Amino acid sequence: MSNSAGISCYVRKKVGWNVAVLGGTFENVRASTGGTPRCLGNAAWNRSTSVVGAEFPRHPSADKPSCPPPRKQELGLTTLSCRPPSSASRFGAASGRMNQDGDSSDQPTGQDPLLLLKTLQLLWTKKEMKKQLKEEIRRGFAGLEDPLAGLLDMLESSSDWKGKGHSLGYYISTELELWIKEHPAVQQSGIKLKKLQARVLQILAQCPANLLDPLISIYQLHTADRNYLLEHVSHLYHEGRYKEAAMLSIKLKLQPDQDVEKMCTPLLLQDKTNLVEDYVGEYPELQSKLLQILDAWCEPGFNISNITRRYQGLSRYKPDKFNRKMLNKLVFRLLDRFNVDPALCPNVINQRHLRTLNYLFYKRFVEKTMTQENWTDHVQSTVGENRWLQGHLIQLLLSYCDLNAAARWAQRYNLPKEMLPYGVAEELQKLQIQERVEEAAKADSYEESKKKDYYQLPIPRANIHFLQTWEETLRCWEKVLQPGQVVGIDMEWKPSFGMVGKPRVSLLQIALKDEVFLLDLPRLLEQAEAEGEKEKLPRFIQMLYSDAAITKLGYGMSGDLNSLTATWSALKDTDKQARGVVDLLKVDKQLQKSSIDWKRGGRKVDVLSPEQSYEDRGFRQPEKGLSLLVQHVLGKPLDKTEQLSNWEKRPLREEQILYAASDAYCLLEIYEKLCKDPASFGLSSDLTESLVGKPSIKPRAKKQLNKQEVPSPSGQQCQGSDKESPRPPSPISPKEFSVVCDNMLQGLGRYLRCLGVDVRMLENEDDHRKAAEIARQEGRVILTSGLPYQTLQSQVAEGRCFSVNCSEKAREQALQVLKHFNVRVSLADIFSRCQVCNCDKYLKVTRERMRQLVEGSRQAPGHGGAGCLARSEEKPSPGCDATMPACDAAQPGSPPHDERLEGPEQHGTSAALVGDTVLQVGAIPPGVLDKAELTDFYCCTRCGKVFWEGSHFGRIVSQFQDVLVTTGDEQSIYELS
Repeated sequence: MSNSAGISCYVRKKVGWNVAVLGGTFENVRASTGGTPRCLGNAAWNRSTSVVGAEFPRHPSADKPSCPPPRKQELGLTTLSCRPPSSASRFGAASGRMNQDGDSSDQPTGQDPLLLLKTLQLLWTKKEMKKQLKEEIRRGFAGLEDPLAGLLDMLESSSDWKGKGHSLGYYISTELELWIKEHPAVQQSGIKLKKLQARVLQILAQCPANLLDPLISIYQLHTADRNYLLEHVSHLYHEGRYKEAAMLSIKLKLQPDQDVEKMCTPLLLQDKTNLVEDYVGEYPELQSKLLQILDAWCEPGFNISNITRRYQGLSRYKPDKFNRKMLNKLVFRLLDRFNVDPALCPNVINQRHLRTLNYLFYKRFVEKTMTQENWTDHVQSTVGENRWLQGHLIQLLLSYCDLNAAARWAQRYNLPKEMLPYGVAEELQKLQIQERVEEAAKADSYEESKKKDYYQLPIPRANIHFLQTWEETLRCWEKVLQPGQVVGIDMEWKPSFGMVGKPRVSLLQIALKDEVFLLDLPRLLEQAEAEGEKEKLPRFIQMLYSDAAITKLGYGMSGDLNSLTATWSALKDTDKQARGVVDLLKVDKQLQKSSIDWKRGGRKVDVLSPEQSYEDRGFRQPEKGLSLLVQHVLGKPLDKTEQLSNWEKRPLREEQILYAASDAYCLLEIYEKLCKDPASFGLSSDLTESLVGKPSIKPRAKKQLNKQEVPSPSGQQCQGSDKESPRPPSPISPKEFSVVCDNMLQGLGRYLRCLGVDVRMLENEDDHRKAAEIARQEGRVILTSGLPYQTLQSQVAEGRCFSVNCSEKAREQALQVLKHFNVRVSLADIFSRCQVCNCDKYLKVTRERMRQLVEGSRQAPGHGGAGCLARSEEKPSPGCDATMPACDAAQPGSPPHDERLEGPEQHGTSAALVGDTVLQVGAIPPGVLDKAELTDFYCCTRCGKVFWEGSHFGRIVSQFQDVLVTTGDEQSIYELS
């Protein structure tokens, strides 16, 4: 007989009635022969009923006991009886167990843990009774004969703890963990503990991550036999439960005794890289082993399918996420996180250097934004003495230049003839000194012509001071730290080209009205350390930034300060202490907005747009960032060909010195001109009052790897030092908004497509730069994140590349994009595009007609399990891609087009679209056609995907209420049930 807590059971005996409800434990106070009291657990009671020789049904209502039935208690934990119970029947008291002779023994027995569990489950459903639940758990532990075994009984008989989040099982376990610390005497040892450990291991294989720590602590698994634990984990692994095996290994610290390649490979195939990082996180030796394994997989010629072939039946296998590109990214993340020597991964490092070479060739020969000297410095630094890279350099030179250039570099590196491509060896014999002279003459002519096109410093070269000693620097301080002074500040560092490590500032430029100081930070820091005063320079920088009487001008100053902090940790709070800071990036954003408004209003714009500057200078790329601001305000752009210089190399070239001085000095001229006449640039007249003297507010930290990564006004990274609320652009509909999503933002792309935005998405294997090609060809806005933003935004016009916050979920990213571009979504826009191929044309098919097609497809297996549609009369929009899984619970938003559907009666069992597109009726789940509320289906005219009305529409509406607008003429198809 089973009993539940809170239910009173009436026991009839020859002599009177006795009732005891003790949390599910029954007490027969007086037997028919006047025996001693007996207390039975639930299981013992069931086993002993035949011995007692009595039945214990609920007492029929017609057969009342001589005393009134016990009143029902709230939770069935109070002992009730017609006479006062004995002291042994109180909650948690020890009592005797009945033996076969009907006598009681002295073996103590506590409360039944399963009945305690039922009591706790009732309390768990009442959220407002959490305090009472905690008290009840603790009383229950005190009443259990063996709390540790009792917890396992409860977990084994329940399944609520197997889900994610805080379950009742988790709550009970954590309370027991705390209770044991207060009552250490309940801890077990020896054989009994080993049995409990064997039981808990079975539970650990199924429980969520949050239950692992309390259970491991309660049952002292760190003291268990290590071989036994390893055997158990191995069993999980061979069952294909790789995640569980890894998590348990991490918690029990078993990694040193395991094969790191064997444990981590299936996790990588399942795209569980975070778990892999945690697995090796505390073991430097395993970190090195893992990195060497990953690097070996990246070796040229290695076939990754050799690895994947062994895991063909792997559940949740994501082959698209397991490729050389992903492995490269993972290796660099691990190198950076664990601070491991990059030389441990030569294959990955060589591949990254090769990508850097390709980038340098693009900047020099396609964009033409690097000088020959600057480009040469970087090529030499990248290639070094690596023969493999030297060979690739020669191949690139043949592609971008000619035999002569390839031969010159082959001569520079003294490459053996057997390494050289056909023709290069012969060209080595023809090199002439005169050619070098002519090349130099051409370069000089080019330098002269540049002066006409770019901003030039208005101060003499003698007023540019390159400071390498403390004596020189002290004279600089005396001039700079003057009340009322206005200074332009900029910084330079060697571009990292995606390599491991944070940039360290190599040059600090400070411009005054008549002169510019260039501080050689590495040399000054070296001197300060030698003299034991390494805090001397950081102290000067802090004094400069914290003095509100000195106006500091910068452009993207938060990025510069982040790099400065990476150089000196003592400067980590400089941004918070800054006063009197003017970040001209904020002004740039206002200028860009004013320029757009003038164009829309038909007013004359007296500054060049990025498109105009590109056309006027022909081969050069559109200006951006500070260079574009200089062009807007001063009439000519900055010459940025030295921007990507090797700023750590000494001595600096003359071109580098002039570039660095111009970068800082132009800020003074921009500020002066804007303050004199802000209205002529579309700015408010209180420009000075609104910018000067206010502290710099640090935006969300962004990873600054290269100097070119300073944010620009076109993306989310464009946050000035002061917060502002710029006037939003004019509202547009999703039909007017077309984007291309980088391959790490496919989730964002799916959401935007749900809302009717024309979205193209890069495939996982696509290079990021493909987004720029698509954007230029089709007039789309690029949506990207992180480092690719810096490359992509330089290849499109201002405002046509937007960087989203990669730490947010796709829905929040979508809201961010819609609000930034002021896209107003109506109900008619939702699902107006196919979620699979981006097409915006649907064919409406009745339920009866769809049923015919489904039945016809079953009779025609040779047609791919799908019926077919007639061709649409209207051509679908361009930009099809099939990177998103279908959302069959959706209803399309745009009105269906009238098209003719060719049925089985006309063409047998199916009909074909022109182009062999078929209707995917095989994807319709069983039962959908039987839903009475579904009268129509909507079929994409391009890919044949079938959609129908469902709950997904309502979810999208609720998730994007902030950007939804009501037009008043929405179709009835969008009414929510």
